[in-house]
Amino acid sequence: MEPSDWLLTGEERGNPATRLDRRRQDGTAWSAGNNVRPLVHGATYFAELLAAVRALRAGDLLLFTDWRGDSDERLAGPGTEIGTVLRGAAERGVVVKGLVWHSHLDSFQFSEEENRHLGKEVRAGGGEYLLDMRVRPGGSHHQKCVVLRHPGRPELDVAYVGGIDLSHNRNDDIDHGGDERSEPIADAYGPRPPWHDIQLAIRGPAVGDVETVFRERWTDPAPLTRSPLSRLRERLHREDTHADPLPAQLPDPMPQGTHVVQVLRTYPNRLLRGYDFAPDGERSIARAYLKALQRARALIYLEDQYLWSPDVVKYFARALRANPRLRLIAVIPSVPEQDGALTLPMNLIGRITALETLRRAGGERVAVYGVENHAGTPVYVHAKVCVIDDVWAAVGSDNVNLRSWTHDSELSCAVLDETEDGREPHDPGGLGDGARRYARDLRLMLAREHLDQEEPRTPHAPDPLCDPVGAFDSFAASAAALDSWHAGGRDGIRPPGRLRTYRAPELSRLRRLLAKPLYRVIVDPDGRPLLLRLRNTF
Repeated sequence: MEPSDWLLTGEERGNPATRLDRRRQDGTAWSAGNNVRPLVHGATYFAELLAAVRALRAGDLLLFTDWRGDSDERLAGPGTEIGTVLRGAAERGVVVKGLVWHSHLDSFQFSEEENRHLGKEVRAGGGEYLLDMRVRPGGSHHQKCVVLRHPGRPELDVAYVGGIDLSHNRNDDIDHGGDERSEPIADAYGPRPPWHDIQLAIRGPAVGDVETVFRERWTDPAPLTRSPLSRLRERLHREDTHADPLPAQLPDPMPQGTHVVQVLRTYPNRLLRGYDFAPDGERSIARAYLKALQRARALIYLEDQYLWSPDVVKYFARALRANPRLRLIAVIPSVPEQDGALTLPMNLIGRITALETLRRAGGERVAVYGVENHAGTPVYVHAKVCVIDDVWAAVGSDNVNLRSWTHDSELSCAVLDETEDGREPHDPGGLGDGARRYARDLRLMLAREHLDQEEPRTPHAPDPLCDPVGAFDSFAASAAALDSWHAGGRDGIRPPGRLRTYRAPELSRLRRLLAKPLYRVIVDPDGRPLLLRLRNTF
């Protein structure tokens, strides 16, 4: 297997303006020799991030991007509020630079004030923090990353990339009791919503790639906003409006592992003046999925917040039709995050239409599940993960919907392991010896949490979960047992597992609702005004 079999070449990325594919002398659009660790759950990520930031010294570099930041979100208990931690780092002489989405007005249930408050903390310590509104109308900056560089100590360099914001609700753990700093979402999740999420810790040369993503945005000469009103508010709040120069970029860290990492993005084709590093936008996330899906033969494993755009799902459906042995397992929220009179039908119609598309293509080879904690409360699935044939694995900020593939800024990492997985599949006719250790370990880690299973105690013993059919059947059996226990009034001992079969609402009623002029004219299933919808140009 060559990396180019699964990963995009520089030409396939479709963005010749980016520096990402010109950084290496051999011209490869990925970096080898990395060590990538999945950090499942916000509590796992936040604890590691706290230790890493506290270890920074004067002259070290801390760069971060985010969709939302809450200054009072605790990383690990009292005194570890993210605003306090970032301010303390800046006060120690760490070079702290933040790029956070400016956000729409709070009156529309966005996070303008929260993002502004975090900026005050960072600037109070001497750091720099920009509220970035360089997006298409109706779009957002959705990238979530932290880069830590250590001049003279490159072995400590690390980049964190994934779906976890530095905000409320995210600090949950494997028990899924929710974050003590919670914001309400849909009523089904209760006052302290359980939250399932994932971030990657990356060490090795790919740290330089993630840093380059930040630097391209930071040095973009376009103004942070085109709105005269927003510019006036920035002056009134004494906010940073122009980016100060960054220190020169250090050489990439030395190789530390066997993981090949490709950094993928979405940038929209902005109206009027585009990004200087992506003047026509970038669709490398979408293109990477399309290339990997063409190779899918046995199992697609998805965890996704949305999974509701037919324009995107049709490519998964195409793979299912082309390969009669291919199966798809999807883990999604049981209920959309928003349950308003407008937003709930809008979200459900997109999801149900997408699931219909998948099931027409794959029939019983498509299985979709929600997750609950052991108390029976639904767990909100915010993770964005895709593993194909236990070879290609992607984790990032992007969801399986059109806006993540075309309209918002997104950041993801696709990983190939140069090490083959030596565990024997339960079915020798399944994935066989083509599986790679990183992708398989990631899928099994997530599957065992949802199934309440421990790793086999006997080394090298055949594992049913390694086999696509065995994994598919294990998910189905676990969900059926838990569904039956609930249907029986929760009588007797609760069966192991956290999976519930996803039950979609009846579609004709929703279609009648969405046939009303208000829905038909104003919104689409991806949540943007139709006039602002950017068609797919993958």
